[in-house]
Amino acid sequence: MSFAHQVANNLRDRIIRGDLPPGDRIVERTLCETLAVSRTPLREALKLLEAEGLVEISQHKGARIMSFTAEEASNLFEVIAGLESLAAEIAAGRIEAAELDELADMHARMMVHYRRREKDPYFELNSAIHDRIVHLSLNPILIATHASLMLRARRGRYIAIVDPLRWEESVGEHEALMAALHAHDTEAARRAWKRHLLRTGETVCAVLAEADRERQRALAMPAA
Repeated sequence: MSFAHQVANNLRDRIIRGDLPPGDRIVERTLCETLAVSRTPLREALKLLEAEGLVEISQHKGARIMSFTAEEASNLFEVIAGLESLAAEIAAGRIEAAELDELADMHARMMVHYRRREKDPYFELNSAIHDRIVHLSLNPILIATHASLMLRARRGRYIAIVDPLRWEESVGEHEALMAALHAHDTEAARRAWKRHLLRTGETVCAVLAEADRERQRALAMPAA
């Protein structure tokens, strides 16, 4: 992996976790100091993230983090819910014992992080489970389409676990999917995973809409 790709991975993680908020302008000098890198690999990394739709680069205004609106989140998760629920349905019908054991182990480790309220490692395992289920569909078109969409949607999935009630609900949905996979119940797997992704999308939209309202209220306040 090139150094620019390593820098891009670092920046992508910071965008997903909200350390680099949507809409913020990227100050290259500050970011170079934070990451301890020179401007050349940073600019190469920003071009990689621009291709993923996470960064916008303007010749006159420099680079900024792409905005993530409630409307975009709604559209994204509507499509992702369809893709991932289809993958879960296919996987439930063909999953083998070794693959089921692997998923069960990932789920158990994720639950440990949930009980400890370790958000970042929980999120990493959660995302890995989602991706693994998609790959178990063995459908290359589904897998490629999902991967391209998740470049934007992973930020939203992280936002969703900020709400403790939604986090608890999400864990229940993961457990429902695991039960459906163990039973090789394709319809139950499809229903559980579609509800899970649609509820995640609803939560993300609510968070983003409230953030937008707060920004509007702040802009409307008279200057001191």
